[in-house]
Amino acid sequence: MELRLLRYFLAVAKEQSITGATEILHVTQPTLSRQLSELETELGTKLLIRGKRRVTLTEKGLLFRQRAEEILSLTEKTEQEIKTPDLFAGGDIYIGCAESDNIRFLAQTAKDLQQDYQNLRYHLSSGNAADVQLRLEKGLLDFGVLMDPFDKRSYNCLPLPGVDTWGLLMRKDSLLTTHAHITREELKNLPLLVSEQDLAAGNDSPYNAWLHQSFTDLNIVATYNLIFNAALMVREGMGYALTLDKLVSTGPDSALCFKPLFPQLEAHIYFVWRKYQIFSPAAKLFLEHMRQKYGA
Repeated sequence: MELRLLRYFLAVAKEQSITGATEILHVTQPTLSRQLSELETELGTKLLIRGKRRVTLTEKGLLFRQRAEEILSLTEKTEQEIKTPDLFAGGDIYIGCAESDNIRFLAQTAKDLQQDYQNLRYHLSSGNAADVQLRLEKGLLDFGVLMDPFDKRSYNCLPLPGVDTWGLLMRKDSLLTTHAHITREELKNLPLLVSEQDLAAGNDSPYNAWLHQSFTDLNIVATYNLIFNAALMVREGMGYALTLDKLVSTGPDSALCFKPLFPQLEAHIYFVWRKYQIFSPAAKLFLEHMRQKYGA
């Protein structure tokens, strides 16, 4: 299967139109239609539903789009690594990040390297632990930033020196803003927005031991993947978000504030990479400097 066919298919999926895709790809409509038909024949399944107004994807087509995007992304990453003759000609570093104030340690390393290697390029993708781990396993990332708990057996792990604190994000007009911290009993009756990752962790969630009961027994009104959208819902009065400190602005101009949990619940953050990972020169350089600055 040629990479060209993957690009043709993704263009049609994005535009939801063969005509629209031909304008982007600069090919004729008969040529594109023929290539797509040959692709479906090769795979032995229907990928596209050709409607009168738009083209939609079948269930197999949705899966194929995901795989095609991964293949092209990995191909591009590989080409960049192979074509880069040395660090002075530039290099690309791919990092998947959980939401944490500890990302500043990676930023400090990148800033230090920038003085001597100005052509290094960093590609940061944000996501929860499952997203980052999946992209690590597929070779789409060089490094990840993960938060306990996670299975460390597949990774080399470098603990980052900072510690994040769990707490409650709330509106400043909440009665709880007068409290220095939030206790277990106060938390149990509140409408909560929690991360999908913590909810999916079940008994492994750090909240279970802290609460002395199941995390799922709380009054959960919504889940979130990244805190930005959850913060908007909190601001509109939807409830209170369980999150880490320093991720959302709570300054004088913000309608929100953050209160830590009590007893204190901390999150430990790790800079990780796959065991037996083969690095590009740029990624290897970044890892060496991270180890020099933060140990191991």
